[in-house]
Amino acid sequence: MKRFIYPSIAVLVIALDQFTKYLVRSNMQPGDRIPVIGNWMSIYYGQNTGTAFSMFRDNRFVTIFLTTALIIFCIIFIVKEAREGQRLIPVLFTFVAAGGISNMIDRLTLGFVTDMISCGSFAVFSVADIGVTCGCFLTMIALIIQFKDEGKEA
Repeated sequence: MKRFIYPSIAVLVIALDQFTKYLVRSNMQPGDRIPVIGNWMSIYYGQNTGTAFSMFRDNRFVTIFLTTALIIFCIIFIVKEAREGQRLIPVLFTFVAAGGISNMIDRLTLGFVTDMISCGSFAVFSVADIGVTCGCFLTMIALIIQFKDEGKEA
């Protein structure tokens, strides 16, 4: 049962991301905005041809290469850590890998990543981006706590 947790999380994140992107693409035109919380949060249909914060915009080779490298690294790390008995870190890295895979699906099928969540003047992002960001952020916190606890034991 334990070994199915990683693919289950990945499928859930990818399905939720692809479904929300499908809804946006089916019901909005690029640049359309639907206010959710005043001017602070809205659904905004954006097409991102770059990576995070639109870096490497319109450079398909770089974005596909970087995403592929991230996904491969995450999968290798998940397998290695899970085999060593780690639980939390592999789960968190699964969110990162799943977000990367879902954005890669967009890049390969559409030529861009569909973004739709806009908060103020901050970047526009998707469910996949939330998975990547939260997975990375929570991994950093978990590692800090882990290393801090290991230091107390020494």
